[in-house]
Amino acid sequence: MSMFCFQCEQTAGGKACTMAGVCGKSALVANKQDALTGALVGLARAASGKKPSRRAVELMIDGLFATITNVNFDPERIDDLKRQIEEEKDKLGGAENFSETALWEGDPDIVSLRSTLLLGIRGMAAYAHHAYVLGKQDQEVNEWFFKGMRAIGEEHTVEEWLDLLMEFGHVNLKCMALLDEANTSAYGHPVPTKVSTIIEKGPFIVISGHDLHDLKMLLEQTNGKGINIYTHGEMLPAHGYPELKKYPHLKGNFGTAWQNQQKEFMDIPAPVLFTTNCLMPPKPNYSDRIFTTAVVGYPGLVHIPADEKGYKDFTPVIEKALELGGYPEDHVMAGINGGTELITGFARNTVLGVADKVIEAVKTGAIRHFFLVGGCDGAKTGRNYYTDFVKQTPADTVILTLACGKFRFNDLQLGEIGGLPRIMDMGQCNDAYSAIQVALALSKAFNCDVNELPLTLVLSWYEQKAVCILLTLLALGIRNIYIGPSVPAFFSSNVLSVLVEKFGIKPISTPEQDLKAILG
Repeated sequence: MSMFCFQCEQTAGGKACTMAGVCGKSALVANKQDALTGALVGLARAASGKKPSRRAVELMIDGLFATITNVNFDPERIDDLKRQIEEEKDKLGGAENFSETALWEGDPDIVSLRSTLLLGIRGMAAYAHHAYVLGKQDQEVNEWFFKGMRAIGEEHTVEEWLDLLMEFGHVNLKCMALLDEANTSAYGHPVPTKVSTIIEKGPFIVISGHDLHDLKMLLEQTNGKGINIYTHGEMLPAHGYPELKKYPHLKGNFGTAWQNQQKEFMDIPAPVLFTTNCLMPPKPNYSDRIFTTAVVGYPGLVHIPADEKGYKDFTPVIEKALELGGYPEDHVMAGINGGTELITGFARNTVLGVADKVIEAVKTGAIRHFFLVGGCDGAKTGRNYYTDFVKQTPADTVILTLACGKFRFNDLQLGEIGGLPRIMDMGQCNDAYSAIQVALALSKAFNCDVNELPLTLVLSWYEQKAVCILLTLLALGIRNIYIGPSVPAFFSSNVLSVLVEKFGIKPISTPEQDLKAILG
């Protein structure tokens, strides 16, 4: 059985996976995800001219989320989701699905633009999902999912596709703002927090992914039971939220970025709960202790569903933690550079709270330049660029970071400038919203355009949430963004040329050359 997928950075040969996904998904699963996408286009068509029902919105968001890389590998659950979408489509009067084979066929430039929009919409669905479970939604965002998916099944000129991409970028900014409001209204604004990577002896649970609501429920259900909770991957920034950090058994962070899990989870004497991506096919050594929830799925793993009110009973996870017992002695898990302490919590509220100090430091020359070095991590060679880049930044520069790409360098001790650490972790990938708000506030303070600030974005990408963030940055007119470790396979040569010419997109070269070009 053959397949076609080029949505992630590690795609085979830098072109496309055609027999099996490098991520671990089979051709069967890939084709079912394409059929699910076609059904979502059908649902969008059926809702044309109508206000989508609450259930239609839920299915649209979850259906898109389930197709993101490293989320759902379970063909039965994908089939069930497609069946529910078909049922909802019929309630709306029915409509023809888009042919899944047509997704990737046609003029290379049109396929490139169509794919870029689709992948961006998938990324936005992840953010909308997290906001939705916290009771936050936005009508414009919800309606744009349907508008965008209808557009996927339509013919457009190159100019029309580019207009759709820019329109989408602005809508995704609204979605990220919605999630920011959802998280901060539920858990407070993050504050700078030191996080240990030492795993204390005794029973523990590792929670991975992005969903803070799942973490809160797990903390409540384990409170007082002698079980410690450790974050993993993109869940690290949870330690900065006041309403989460008040639980004393939220102890620290386990391991590094997602692509190291098959090594770091070997012989782990504890369960791991995946709330979102990035799940890798588990090894037999630890597969009996991997649990999934929400749209995450893998054949043979125990899945924790939500009831009608959204409540999840994590009893199976808790029982497994008590059964396994944890490490007999404290277990040291150093970061990639040997550090055992991380700092997170430098979201927009914290950074803007010391804006006067930052502005003064820039005016006096204490801070020469800001770098936003962040995005997805991955296993592909060339990602040591980001570690080397940060190590080589001058002592009078500040590194803002977010998403799991920071695990390449967030345990480095690079000192401070005026009492502020040179590396400031702004949060998860969706917290690019914080970085944007900081940049806009600084441009206002200095009475200049964002592109005139001493600020350079150096981004790494892996999956679809990085795509939607990039489109938002481009829609806001932010130029000269460095992107790597490779150019996305879904960018045709002509589309890449347009992005380079119109937005100044710059594929990374070497840290030395890029730093020289930026700083002179």
